[in-house]
Amino acid sequence: MKEEEGNTALHLAAKNGHSEAVEILLKHWDEINDLNQNGETPFYLSVEGGNEKCAELLLEAGSNIDVLTHNNSNALQAAIQNGYQSLVTFLIDKNIDLVPKPEQKNSPLHLAVISNHLLIVKKLLEANHDINFLNHRQETPLHLAADVGNVEMVEVLLKAGCDLKITDRHGKTALAVASRSNYALIVDMIIKAERRYAMEQAHLGHSDGWSDSDLSFKQDHSTQTKQLRSSLWNLAYNHLKPQEWKILALFWKFTDEQIKAIEEQWTGKKSYKEHGHRMLLIWLHGTLLAHQNPVRQIFKDLVEAGFQHLAEKIRTESSTDMESRKCEIS
Repeated sequence: MKEEEGNTALHLAAKNGHSEAVEILLKHWDEINDLNQNGETPFYLSVEGGNEKCAELLLEAGSNIDVLTHNNSNALQAAIQNGYQSLVTFLIDKNIDLVPKPEQKNSPLHLAVISNHLLIVKKLLEANHDINFLNHRQETPLHLAADVGNVEMVEVLLKAGCDLKITDRHGKTALAVASRSNYALIVDMIIKAERRYAMEQAHLGHSDGWSDSDLSFKQDHSTQTKQLRSSLWNLAYNHLKPQEWKILALFWKFTDEQIKAIEEQWTGKKSYKEHGHRMLLIWLHGTLLAHQNPVRQIFKDLVEAGFQHLAEKIRTESSTDMESRKCEIS
């Protein structure tokens, strides 16, 4: 017997978390995958309602874990959108399919990014969800995170080793998306990751993401680099002339797209100061990750790039303590 929305007693018991009723009904129920008017099974409703015990009972009784509703939703999608982390873990452990069906617009990872559930994103990545899966608009999860300016989400995806060269249906990389949306912090994070990838590929021939817990692409606020960051700010705001930051950027092998992305934020006659400052901080990030002495390195690079006078200023302003201090990324 069904009520007007097509729900059976088993649907209603599962939806409302009545595990004892579900257990009793299952002893006398043949059609456990029966659909209501929305194409929802009792199992789907148990997950949508956050009722893990009911979901477990129904799955043990033979419920279809991967069935789609009439709206092309499945149990994993319902768990993700409602932020049910334990149920997401449960479903993954029960081998629910992480690859979306053709009629589904987004993958589970896209949905977790859209729903801003960082812990679920991490859980999906731990389960080897394809980090570069494309949705119906040819966007990766990183495209979505960059578009909404979610720094923490971008950080997790970058550290997991996503492909930064993939373009969406408009031909835009995640860097271009972040640049268009004026998220300067995320623009700089993606450029740091791109340069890190390039460095590793040049030395190792490949890069599969990073497990180093100290690695971060976010803005550096560490006390270890405070004095050096102050010197770089002074260099950018008081000494570099218009266009000189670009000369340095090209010397340090920043790509045209990276330079364009930096330049797209901030406009006006003095915007080059901020552009140069950001470029110098990105350079610093890579130098520290390469375990180089940044003070010695910038002096050497400024001389080689034709800025002898600036190199002397940096050396004068930098104390011997700073030269010997071991800087670590934080």
